[in-house]
Amino acid sequence: MTTDDPGDEGGGTATRLTRTLSGGRTARSEDRRAEIVQAALEVIAERGYRGASMAAVAERVGLTQQGLLHHFPSKDALLTAVLEARDQWDMASAALLSTTAWPLEMLASLVEYNATRPGIVQVFTVLAGDSVTEDHPARPFFRDRYGTVRARAAMSLRAEYGDELPSGLTPEQAAPLLIAVMDGLQVQWLHDPESVDMAAAFRAFVGLLEGRPRPDDA
Repeated sequence: MTTDDPGDEGGGTATRLTRTLSGGRTARSEDRRAEIVQAALEVIAERGYRGASMAAVAERVGLTQQGLLHHFPSKDALLTAVLEARDQWDMASAALLSTTAWPLEMLASLVEYNATRPGIVQVFTVLAGDSVTEDHPARPFFRDRYGTVRARAAMSLRAEYGDELPSGLTPEQAAPLLIAVMDGLQVQWLHDPESVDMAAAFRAFVGLLEGRPRPDDA
């Protein structure tokens, strides 16, 4: 008997109802996971990874620790979700991790956009600093991430300037400098946002890469 047979109408209805209920539970679970990740981002930004306990995250979202473990079975699993979410929300990182070559002016605009999201910037800075210790669970993530970002930055530089920048550097030589400036500016900006204009400083660095004269030398 096929599902179109009237005799199976009750079974078909029950199946559809089960699927609807299952879909609703899945959506609620995903929403809850997103809420937990957001809370973890906030706690890590405030306390660092080692000082951020599962209990503190659970309390922030109104769960017991056991309820939190239902969604994330370990602190490392939650950290992985935080790192993945952070790179999705950070537009400059998303650009550099993509397979598309981005013009440097576009990257400067994205750096400017990130200045409106200090919490995301702070989480990255805290975790990147913490991860240099040998036993930190995020160490492999950041090591691999920086390798990918350097390669993508070199690709973008090559697409814009060819095999040699006007300053004489190759894209591979300039790529780690580009990343170092972006990350270093974030640290300085977090300490003194009134004095550090990340986007303007990044554009000034691009000018150095291009060998442009300073305004007072023009």
